[in-house]
Amino acid sequence: MEIDEEAKKVIWSLQENKRNEEQRNVFKPTGRKPISKNLLYLVAVLVATFLISFALSLFSKSTVFFCFFIEDFCFTSTENVALYVLYIFMNLWILIIGIAIAYWIGKKLGNKFKV
Repeated sequence: MEIDEEAKKVIWSLQENKRNEEQRNVFKPTGRKPISKNLLYLVAVLVATFLISFALSLFSKSTVFFCFFIEDFCFTSTENVALYVLYIFMNLWILIIGIAIAYWIGKKLGNKFKV
């Protein structure tokens, strides 16, 4: 079996070196720090949780009597819809924080006992 010496060379670049120097430098690092999006993510999560609490308050058919922190500061869900949404929002975040703390404690105990 003979090998053809005049076969085309394999060109690995898809552009066949058609890029100029400015186009090649587009992907080089600029030295600037990337913008932190943590605040944007936090606001998005808070807004999403607030929308979920608003939707949950709309699905509630019965009147709920609820109190904030002390027994003298009580309302009904039909008279004060905004406070009821805030009440659900706070309860959702209490649950989320409780789950996060339980996960953190379980992770620490798991690492301590090498489970």
